[in-house]
Amino acid sequence: MKNLLTALSFSLISCISFAQTSSSLPHNLTIHEKLSALQSGYERPEASERATTTPPPYGNLRAMAEWEEIQALVVSWTSYTGILKQIVAASVSECHVIILSENPSSTQSYLQNSSYGGAVSMNNITIIDTNINSIWVRDYGGTTVYGNEVDNGLLVDWIYNRPRPADDITPAVVASALGLDIYTTTAAPYDFMATGGNYMSDGFGTAFSSNLILEENSGGSTGWGGSFPNHTISEIDGIMSDFMGIDTYIKMPTLPYDGIHHIDMHMKLLDEETLLVSQYPPGTADGPQIEANIQYVLQNFTTKWGTPFKVHWITAPPQQGGGYPNSGGYYCTYTNSMFVNKTLLVPTYYEQYDTTALRIYEELLPGYTIVPIDCDNNPEAIISASGAIHCIIHEIGVEDPLLISYQALENEVSNPNGHTISAYIKHRDGISLASIYWRVQGSFSFIPATMTSIGGGYFEGEIPTLSGDGGVIEYYVQAASYSGKVQRRPMTAPSGFKSFVILPGSGIYGCTDFNSCNYDSTATIDDGTCEPPCCPGDINGDGGMNVADLLVILSEFGCSGDCTADIDSDGSVTVGDILYFLSIFSDGCP
Repeated sequence: MKNLLTALSFSLISCISFAQTSSSLPHNLTIHEKLSALQSGYERPEASERATTTPPPYGNLRAMAEWEEIQALVVSWTSYTGILKQIVAASVSECHVIILSENPSSTQSYLQNSSYGGAVSMNNITIIDTNINSIWVRDYGGTTVYGNEVDNGLLVDWIYNRPRPADDITPAVVASALGLDIYTTTAAPYDFMATGGNYMSDGFGTAFSSNLILEENSGGSTGWGGSFPNHTISEIDGIMSDFMGIDTYIKMPTLPYDGIHHIDMHMKLLDEETLLVSQYPPGTADGPQIEANIQYVLQNFTTKWGTPFKVHWITAPPQQGGGYPNSGGYYCTYTNSMFVNKTLLVPTYYEQYDTTALRIYEELLPGYTIVPIDCDNNPEAIISASGAIHCIIHEIGVEDPLLISYQALENEVSNPNGHTISAYIKHRDGISLASIYWRVQGSFSFIPATMTSIGGGYFEGEIPTLSGDGGVIEYYVQAASYSGKVQRRPMTAPSGFKSFVILPGSGIYGCTDFNSCNYDSTATIDDGTCEPPCCPGDINGDGGMNVADLLVILSEFGCSGDCTADIDSDGSVTVGDILYFLSIFSDGCP
């Protein structure tokens, strides 16, 4: 039922003509668009054009998470075609790529020319000939939802919060091409406005949004013709539950300097336990509100496993040659990344910050092929339009997901009964075999340990007790369905894996490396948490202090306020910082 169309072009719809060219539309709503919509009397596309307007008729609905297996990636071919070409080139070996285009022949020619890495094979690409208004398909694309958790794959489409009618109905085009049912929140009492950039799901009934979701569903004028849907918070939660199986809907205050209020510009779920969050210098830009929001989440919500979310921070860089968003700089973000099965697409800006950001991704997501894509390189500086990689891609989940989830093991003292992993594993055809694969760090091969069903979709298995004084254990879970499908978690296993430290039975655990940033003078047993050495003078974040750091100081000489090179913290970059740098350098800081 859900076979892909293999034809190069596929014409499905014609839409209302648009007064502004699609290539010039930024992420935010422009004054020109507002005036044009008001003057021409913007009318939202009819619900009858958008398939079923009542909730999906399945029990146990589950909105997928982005790190799950996908069958297709969708992009809208308008502006920033050099970036789109790099995305397509990196994705065609991972999944089918669907390109929405108003000129398929021109799109194909561009994909096969010599620019941006050369010709891209068309073997795994479908170009659909259809009208589009803008590149921001993350916001208006359909979201994959499963009935009965792992079956009955379908798309859910919300009302788009822009007067861009062609964009607003593209999910129906994609659904038709893939043979998917589509359900839309376009008719009362289920009328609901939302954008994909302001939504992320853990795959188990918890979702995150900013309070933009409340503002645009609380009635009143849109400012560009018509009114916003009018719902209470309880009604909003009910619609998300009825259409997507979202039972815990976390809503956070909007950020002062993020003009579009989409959470994907400052945070990302890496898995059902882990948040990656943008970090600014103390007191800068949206830093204080982001930190307050994360504290709100940690104090009020837990993961699927009843534990606090693990939070990792990643520096949000200032605009190259400029400042942070509070001083007019672009909203540069490393969290606006995208999973494409075993590949991760990451926006980059300039080397001073890119190197550290990519290292953080490599450490948190081992085994993934990480593809950096420059988002601040003219004429492809998409960040100037308030968006990056995640904003211009939308994923479509596979027809038959094999769902695997388990709570990652924490560092612990050696247990004579072994180290138990409890995993939730489901497939529509049932699970025939589940196993833990484990090894001691440094070993070549993983050793399988069979997991046993304990009912309700849960399986348990043990990594056996090891003799000696502990060590690092690497592991992953693999399962097979009765139909023969095999899946691993992490998906990148065995190249990627989880790990934990088996600690000796007594002593004080911590980092015992004197040169490490997090050295613990009270620790008697190293627990494997040591971080790289840090030096006050390591300004460019390359892991050591050298002449390159001095050049940064000289380039920022005279800067006042928040300055990278203000290493003596007196509020500005002066000769004192140069002298302080040289004094540290002479002491042999690595």
